Amino acid sequence: MAVRPIPRIGDPVLRRPTDDVTAGQFADSAFQQLVDDMIETMQDANGAGIAANQVGVSLNVCVIGVDRNARYPYKPPIPLTVLANPVIRPLDEERWLNNEGCLSVPIRGDLYRRMNIEVSAQDRHGNPFTQIYRGLSAGTVQHEVDHLGGRLIVDRMNDPTSMTTWENFQRHGLEAYLERIAPIIARTEPRTDHTE
Repeated sequence: MAVRPIPRIGDPVLRRPTDDVTAGQFADSAFQQLVDDMIETMQDANGAGIAANQVGVSLNVCVIGVDRNARYPYKPPIPLTVLANPVIRPLDEERWLNNEGCLSVPIRGDLYRRMNIEVSAQDRHGNPFTQIYRGLSAGTVQHEVDHLGGRLIVDRMNDPTSMTTWENFQRHGLEAYLERIAPIIARTEPRTDHTE
């Protein structure tokens, strides 16, 4: 596995919709190496997810995973998951106001995400599966699938005054954001404590 460079906003690879992973590619060692490198790159950068075009490869595959993430300590855990050729189906019309950052964009900002989604995809070996995501985890999936379609968070930000550097978000916006998302986490994430 290797850590690959992450293109930043302005690189054309981030704006091109990706090509679907074909049946033959799943068995190709180059594809499996790409997935391994994406996982390594995401973990090295403390990301919650990464899309193939964020390592410079225009393929319709992303990786998500959150496990005690230093960059996003407030995010609930997500098992390490490979989503190839993902398709999102909203489960309802409910939306929530998130504040997102991105490994390819050096700012954060407010944008709306769907609260409840179902994702149909293939795993790294081409096996189809379906998974439901809610709340912050649903936001993570939508963020990565946006990348695969050539969209960045700046395209979805409806209030430019919410844009901030990471440092200023931590200094001036994090506390209010944590208050805003606490009820969403409580509603949508399974409890992990075992208090009687």
